[in-house]
Amino acid sequence: MQPRQKARLGVDIGGTFTDVALESEGRRFSAKVLTTASAPERGVLQAIARVLDEARLRPADLGIIIHGTTLATNALIERKGARTALITTEGFRDTIEIRHENRFEQYDVNIDLPPPLVPRRWRFGVAERIDARGRVVTPLDEGDAGRVIGEIERQGIEAVAVGFLHSFTNPEHERRIAELLAARLPGLPVTLSSEVSPEMREYERFSTACANAYIQPLMARYLGNLERDLEAAGFACPLFLMLSGGGLTTIETAIRFPVRLVESGPAGGAIFASHIARQRSLDEVLSFDMGGTTAKICLIDKARPQTNRVFEVARIYRFKKGSGIPLRIPVIEMVEIGAGGGSIARVDQMGRIAVGPESAGSEPGPASYGRGGTAPTVTDADLALGRIDPAAFSGGKLPLDTAAAAAAIGTIGERLELPLELAAVGISEMVDENMANAARVHAIESGKDLRRRTLIAFGGAAPLHAARVAEKLGIDRVLVPANAGVGSAVGFLRAPVAYEIVRTNLQRLSAFDAATANRILGEMRSEAEAIVRRGAGDAPLAETRSAFMRYRGQGHEIPVALPVRRYAAEDARLLLAAFEAAYRTLYKRTIPGVDVEILSWVLTLSAPVEAAEDAPAALAPSAPAPAGRRRIFDPVAGEFLDAAVYLRRDLPPGAVVGGPAVIAEDETSTIVSPRFEAMIDGFGYIELRRRTEAGGVLTSSYRDARDAGRGLR
Repeated sequence: MQPRQKARLGVDIGGTFTDVALESEGRRFSAKVLTTASAPERGVLQAIARVLDEARLRPADLGIIIHGTTLATNALIERKGARTALITTEGFRDTIEIRHENRFEQYDVNIDLPPPLVPRRWRFGVAERIDARGRVVTPLDEGDAGRVIGEIERQGIEAVAVGFLHSFTNPEHERRIAELLAARLPGLPVTLSSEVSPEMREYERFSTACANAYIQPLMARYLGNLERDLEAAGFACPLFLMLSGGGLTTIETAIRFPVRLVESGPAGGAIFASHIARQRSLDEVLSFDMGGTTAKICLIDKARPQTNRVFEVARIYRFKKGSGIPLRIPVIEMVEIGAGGGSIARVDQMGRIAVGPESAGSEPGPASYGRGGTAPTVTDADLALGRIDPAAFSGGKLPLDTAAAAAAIGTIGERLELPLELAAVGISEMVDENMANAARVHAIESGKDLRRRTLIAFGGAAPLHAARVAEKLGIDRVLVPANAGVGSAVGFLRAPVAYEIVRTNLQRLSAFDAATANRILGEMRSEAEAIVRRGAGDAPLAETRSAFMRYRGQGHEIPVALPVRRYAAEDARLLLAAFEAAYRTLYKRTIPGVDVEILSWVLTLSAPVEAAEDAPAALAPSAPAPAGRRRIFDPVAGEFLDAAVYLRRDLPPGAVVGGPAVIAEDETSTIVSPRFEAMIDGFGYIELRRRTEAGGVLTSSYRDARDAGRGLR
């Protein structure tokens, strides 16, 4: 008899809800509770206790906990981090304020730049200098360093970032400063730019180091408290953190480099959608994750989300590149906007309805929560439009106040002289158009076409809005997976233990130094393996490599996939061929006679990822009986329509539901608009297909399907 396999649990802290997903012996359980903003670990323990009780398991039955959170992001956005100092090369303390000296909004004469995380009075220069090849030009003046450390002590600084010129080539001076700080101020958190972001370009490197130091005390305190409380509650299993790049890491690494957690929650959602794309053999997917505070949109091709190594947080001009704080970290590339269930609606100075980015959060929450909130939100509008059953919200654990929602929406209606339903649909249409517009911009910037894609919708609010967003984008197919309301938490359970390392080492292919390349990659492999082995044990590890390369004289580089093996001098031809193939894919041409440079090497080490389940057998379409009826407002018809209501748990695979309809479950509800039809596939997912129009009449997408294979592919 084989021993019982231990359960796996994923936890996602959002701005409004804390979600938990648990998998045990082929079964999945989930829970959603309001986030406890003052002490997030309390909400985590509450959600875990609820899901363990439902699964009839004990803390000892858990084999692993995987956690993602937006706490790091929120601290940066809300400027609620530590009193942070920056120690840098003398004469360069204003680098993080000068930025790139460009304007992200060319014609705005009153443009505001985001203020640095470290004010000028806490930025200190020290006499030292290392050149671009790593040679010491001016030795570190330790007397000058001692003076600066004394000033840091007097100012009551809580964290320090150290960023010297060209330290990515030689970190000697940064490490010495860390030693001097540890000797005089033991226990003070110190971030070295040569460790958190060892790449060229001082502004991004210094900015990343400052952000890491700024949130380090907060995240160390939170993760320490969470680990302590879990241990006190009897949990002895390892705790892993979701990284922004889609991998998992240990709590020690997360405390050391908390900046890598900035997009950890949304990354789990992208992993979730990628797993579904792999299951369903979908080559082109648009991931749509809408929770209580934000909406995240990600392009996924061949079951792999787009990635990047530069990310901007806290943009002060929405969608405007350059208006935020740049972080040079591995990240799943997505667009994130303030459009969630708790996003607050208002009438702007031009008499238009505007929604977000401000959110009611969990405290007090939307007006309908009955917790003291009075501002109108998207959830209040959805309730007024009949999309949400007030008695069944969150499985009946959080009944909604319809009268409070109507009163909040009424403030918008009074300003614009609109009846309640038109004010509510105005809020809904505005938030849907914001999301659709963000998706369009993101697709255009990426050179992708949205119309052929399948929209995978998850998060507590996305299934309510997915059909309408798909209509606006010209997308014909929408997929709402099982446990959509806690999609990011489920995604954590699909992520591999993995770690990515980037190192800058400038080389020209005409003088390719294979020995140096092999040495650097070997060091990167050792560093990554030390982290990954803590979670992967003796499992076989997969290594991938790439390099960022450019033609000499260009200002930007492109990623180029590389083979995993030792290189020799003659491999310069192989690297050139790989670069030209990647360059031609992007720009349809190459530039003959110009030397090529390698700027940075990238190495990712990961444990095996769970294989996707086999596709289910073909299903015969069936017509289920509704559990009830409800009137919902259709924005196209401009009126309330009679809609059938179905309980998702009662719909068997193959069930076909025509719109208008509502498919309800504890954590969310899926709206099937009159222009769509839904079918339950063999995985239990809801697939919405746009009805085809013939002679002005909408016809069934599934009527002629002889089996689910034709209906689902």
